[in-house]
Amino acid sequence: QVQLVESGGGLVQPGGSLRLSCAASGSIFSIHTMGWFRQAPGKEREFVASIWWSAGTTFYGDSVKGRFTISRDIAKNTVALQMNSLKPEDTAVYYCAARMGGYGKYDYWGQGTQVTVSS
Repeated sequence: QVQLVESGGGLVQPGGSLRLSCAASGSIFSIHTMGWFRQAPGKEREFVASIWWSAGTTFYGDSVKGRFTISRDIAKNTVALQMNSLKPEDTAVYYCAARMGGYGKYDYWGQGTQVTVSS
């Protein structure tokens, strides 16, 4: 079992920055990939970014490339999402997720944190 807790959401103006954090606990050694997803009202859940826990290899959704950066701190069992140049369309609930395998569905999810980009 893996438990995930997100933090760092809030209200930010367009063009601003925000940093999300996800604290993982439990069977950390079994994690292959950590990811961030988001879901806006009335829209499907969208892939944002992911990172291979051991190798640190990163992947990004097209809508956030060049603006968002995912990173992990193995010593602290945390994954961060640095979000820069935020746009109103980035407004969503952001979820942290963990995948035990190298591909396929994610196995564990956090409760989500709200990010609102508005002037």
